[in-house]
Amino acid sequence: MSNGPVLVIAAHPDDEVLGCGGAIALHRDAGDPVTVVIATKGRTANDSQSGKAQFTYTDAAMRVLGVTDFRFLGFPDQRMDTFGLTDIITPLEAIVREVRPGIVYCQYGGDINHDHNVLFRAALVALRPQEEYLQAIYTFDTASSTEWAYPRTFIPDTWLDISRTLDRKIDAMKCYEPELRDFPHPRSCQALRHRAAAFGSMCCMEAAEIFMTVRRTIRNGQTPL
Repeated sequence: MSNGPVLVIAAHPDDEVLGCGGAIALHRDAGDPVTVVIATKGRTANDSQSGKAQFTYTDAAMRVLGVTDFRFLGFPDQRMDTFGLTDIITPLEAIVREVRPGIVYCQYGGDINHDHNVLFRAALVALRPQEEYLQAIYTFDTASSTEWAYPRTFIPDTWLDISRTLDRKIDAMKCYEPELRDFPHPRSCQALRHRAAAFGSMCCMEAAEIFMTVRRTIRNGQTPL
């Protein structure tokens, strides 16, 4: 699975786990450096029933997945549309130039959550195909956001076997305990297992995460991903 540095771009703390927590763990198992960028800090302490801000749970979740490099851009939750797009593009571009990722996993732009949409538009600019190190950009499915949008435009073209890392994805999500819901809500641990099993069965796997390709480039001398 090794393809060099990996960049994950998510809107809120927990989106990175919901969308590609299994993939993150697989990359770390392969020795790939992974940088996780989260655009907002999520719900504040005043908005949370736990009395703790949402971003304070990220450290524990990243430890479960083996990630040491995670960063917050600091935009306010559910208010990314109040900023100019260049305000979001600029820090993303700086991180892309620093990390030089081969693979990028990014929030899908057609979700019900508007922060996801704004972040995706900014990421498309920050990830323009100007640098040879950018090999593949995938958008991920986010439970209780992607499937609730209309029209439903997320059409997966990539299934990643996460049978070996599903337990770690679930354990990482448990670190965001205030964000979990009771089954059958799609953001319950039981539903996340069902979801991974259902995605996997589409391609005869025990468990999978699904992605939609934004762009994949195969340059001279590179092996197809």
